[in-house]
Amino acid sequence: MKELTSDIKTHRQNLLSGKVSCLETVRFFLGKIEETQDLNIFSGVFKERALAQAESLDKRIKESPDSLGKLAGVIISIKDNLCLTGEEVSAASKILEGFTSPYTATAVERLEAEDAIIIGRTNCDEFAMGSANEHSFYGPTKNPVSPEHVPGGSSGGAAASVIADCCHIALGSDTGGSVRQPAGFCGIYGIKPTYGRVSRHGLLAYASSFDQIGVLGKNIEDVALALEIISGEDPFDTTCAKLPVPAYSRAESRKSPMRIAYFKGIFGEGIDQDIKDAFFKYVSELKEAGNTAEEVDFSSSEFVVPTYYVLTTAEASSNLSRYDGVRFGYRHPEASTLEEVYRMSRTEGFGKEVKKRIMLGNFVLSSGYYDAYYQKAQRVRRNIQNEITSIFQEYDFILLPVSPVSPWKIGEKNSDPVSVYLSDIFTVTANLAGIPAVSFPVGKHANGLPIGLQLMAPAFKEEKLITFLMRKA
Repeated sequence: MKELTSDIKTHRQNLLSGKVSCLETVRFFLGKIEETQDLNIFSGVFKERALAQAESLDKRIKESPDSLGKLAGVIISIKDNLCLTGEEVSAASKILEGFTSPYTATAVERLEAEDAIIIGRTNCDEFAMGSANEHSFYGPTKNPVSPEHVPGGSSGGAAASVIADCCHIALGSDTGGSVRQPAGFCGIYGIKPTYGRVSRHGLLAYASSFDQIGVLGKNIEDVALALEIISGEDPFDTTCAKLPVPAYSRAESRKSPMRIAYFKGIFGEGIDQDIKDAFFKYVSELKEAGNTAEEVDFSSSEFVVPTYYVLTTAEASSNLSRYDGVRFGYRHPEASTLEEVYRMSRTEGFGKEVKKRIMLGNFVLSSGYYDAYYQKAQRVRRNIQNEITSIFQEYDFILLPVSPVSPWKIGEKNSDPVSVYLSDIFTVTANLAGIPAVSFPVGKHANGLPIGLQLMAPAFKEEKLITFLMRKA
């Protein structure tokens, strides 16, 4: 039903006018989740919770419509690494099988405070470690656009839930492109805010200095509203910036010309021709609209992927040490000594990709290699940040593809993990620099799969990105 899958503003108007009800809305989306079970989008559905909230909201609409929040009756999915009180959260890992969260993530809490209805948790790569949603305890998620292909990762289930009409918007997390890349693969919008703009309280950590909660939606206006609500200072997260949050939802399209940079030499071997064509078509459109779009040198480009993986695996090895079979989560039933509890529980509880990254992280942090790898990567990260800052002294945005390749078939790259890691080459820069970035659809490959591009802006300039895309949407 068009009335139930419309943008948030229209949906709210339909609710207040009585054209649709919250209960009808929830039942519709639950039906869509049921219809798309074969795509393996959800790892858990909060059916009773959502229906009860819908009944309560319908009463309030009749009795006190002025008391409704900005997201009243809006259906939202959350990635399976975001906590919600009384509901299971597993980060798509056996190590947390059956674990129920005792508290709610700040970002989710703020959505519920505005009367959003959280309908379920979406499948993802285990502990957000992956670029295709193939590394999940629950099995891979299929791309609703073409079920033979991956939806991207690690927030592949989040992106799939939006494009499959299982919710209005979705929350995901972005460590190295995990919101933007699946948004690009599924043909929707995905924003990664500045590091510190959104609280990470209640987000199961992968790499703490990289992770950011982001929003995925079919249009930039819906994404802007949700981002406005979840952003801002939080006493539970000391890395959260104490800066005022602009009214993203009331931002208006700006017609003034912008200066846009793109990196020289990025379209070499390994870049799909369809992506290259779409990129330069968009560049031409920018110029025709009066903007400046120019090539710039980025000498650090060859270092972004290795720097990202050295640092994130190091942080992951530390963060995931808490999953030890002692305090919570999975404990191997045959373990009898403390050492066996640790070894057997973690061996069976973690998947292959997670164990690989933990081992890499332990290696780069180990005695004799700490200076050669971890410390050096930290220095390179600082150089990358400085170079990006220098580019923004002359330009408003940096334009890049989301991925060098189109979505691949499920299982196609299982024997070539390095090529999957390299698919992050265009997205990890924003996380290394801590800047905001948003992906947006620009067309399709010859095979019909979506093509996404992304724009990056200086720190805390999300509003600038949003207003610019409003005129391009």
